[in-house]
Amino acid sequence: MKMQDNVVVVKRLGRSAAGGVLLVAVLGMLSGAAAGAAPPAAPRCPLTAGDGGDPFYRPNAPVRSHVGTGFVLSGVVRSGIDCSVLQGARVEIWLRNPGGQYDDAHRGTVITDAAGRYRFESNFPGGDSGGFQPHIHIRVAVPGYRTLTTVYLPHAGAAAGTFDIVLEPEV
Repeated sequence: MKMQDNVVVVKRLGRSAAGGVLLVAVLGMLSGAAAGAAPPAAPRCPLTAGDGGDPFYRPNAPVRSHVGTGFVLSGVVRSGIDCSVLQGARVEIWLRNPGGQYDDAHRGTVITDAAGRYRFESNFPGGDSGGFQPHIHIRVAVPGYRTLTTVYLPHAGAAAGTFDIVLEPEV
């Protein structure tokens, strides 16, 4: 190869490198513009806070929507991604009996319907001598979402309560 041929090759490489640098610069500006754009919108529904669990939880509560009378808890289970309803969510519920004790008779599981709704009927949750506010434990599991364990606090004397739940997707 002659010296003149080497110069031509170097010039071609220089043009290619310059073109590559220009392409990288343009792409950098475009990505910078995208990076400077507003961040994606947060979910329209705030995620439901969990309470970390309960020592009285026992898995595999029987599927039943009725364990007593006098109080109805209902709600909708939604996705934290886009607030869409989650059909087929497994909602486990347990509470103290009227005497203030946990027992198997006051545990149940309901499955959300096509509209993401659940409904569970029980007695008003019993208190105890420890001064705990009456409460109902809820654990919700759906494939693709983090399992949530939380608590619903009914108002004294209420016959019904509504508790909508928004789940965090798994990453």
